[in-house]
Amino acid sequence: MSSKQGGKAKPLKAPKSEKKEYDENDKAFIQKKKEEEKALKELKSKAQKGALGGAGLKKSGKK
Repeated sequence: MSSKQGGKAKPLKAPKSEKKEYDENDKAFIQKKKEEEKALKELKSKAQKGALGGAGLKKSGKK
């Protein structure tokens, strides 16, 4: 083995992707998805704030 082959090989560069052109249906779908994700995040944050005071499930030593 020569000293030039040691170490990690550099990864090949991926070709640049072309910009996609979206029609009105695609744009509406993407916007709808973003709004759903935002609403879901808000619900999760509200649920976490309310769950902090709860006792949760308790495990007993009984069988």
